[in-house]
Amino acid sequence: MEKLIIEAGKSEAHYWRDLWRFRELFEVLAWRDISVRYKQTFIGAAWAVIRPLLTILIGAGIFGRLAGLPSDGVPYAILVCAGTLPWYFFSNALSESSASLVGNANLISKIYFPRMILPMSAVVVAFVDFAISMLILVGLMVWYQFLPTWRMLTLPIFTLLAFLTAAGPGLLFTALNVKYRDFRYIIPFVVQFGLYISPVFYSTTAIQEKYGDMGRMIVALNPIVGVIDGYRWAICGTTPLHWQSFATSIVLSMVMLFVGVWYFRRMEKTFADVI
Repeated sequence: MEKLIIEAGKSEAHYWRDLWRFRELFEVLAWRDISVRYKQTFIGAAWAVIRPLLTILIGAGIFGRLAGLPSDGVPYAILVCAGTLPWYFFSNALSESSASLVGNANLISKIYFPRMILPMSAVVVAFVDFAISMLILVGLMVWYQFLPTWRMLTLPIFTLLAFLTAAGPGLLFTALNVKYRDFRYIIPFVVQFGLYISPVFYSTTAIQEKYGDMGRMIVALNPIVGVIDGYRWAICGTTPLHWQSFATSIVLSMVMLFVGVWYFRRMEKTFADVI
């Protein structure tokens, strides 16, 4: 059995190694959250499909049929699907991770382990929901007889990017929620507001056509935009990727990840006292 040695003044040096040593706890917590997520619900894990599916149908109906927005040469439902799935992953990861420390207060106050395991395990749970919801994309492709291109092979890269994009704000809001409990009311508002300022129901090419490159660069200040554009580039096959705005969004995602990790580590020593 591997021994855990806690040395005074050595926490920083051992922290990242401890994350690996506690990987079994990470797996246990993630599996626990997955197993109870839809416990005592009538249709269980089907909610991971129903929620984004209803969003896709409503978005495609309003923005595709009523507003008549361009769809980049693909069925509008597929365009909306390619934006909705990564958005739901991001929003679920943010919501679940932000409450992970408060929801495990007893565990934090009793034993030592790297606290970062809790919010990151919540992101993994959101990823499981995301993987299940990919069945919607498969169903839409079959329904519209839409054949993907070679770009679909790059989807794992954009999925990893979505994971990193969700992790940064998740860690930041997790730490803030421990110290300021008001954030449990702010986070749902942020998620709802983010849905409308993100190009989930419309393409960023429509923004570029109306407002030019500057308009698209402004939209790219939202880190999730790079992930959504990447998914549409990979899934739709005909959607162009604006590399300048994409790079801007990715850089901001990495900055947010750095800030999230830095602030979380800074506040981690106080979690057991204030939670």
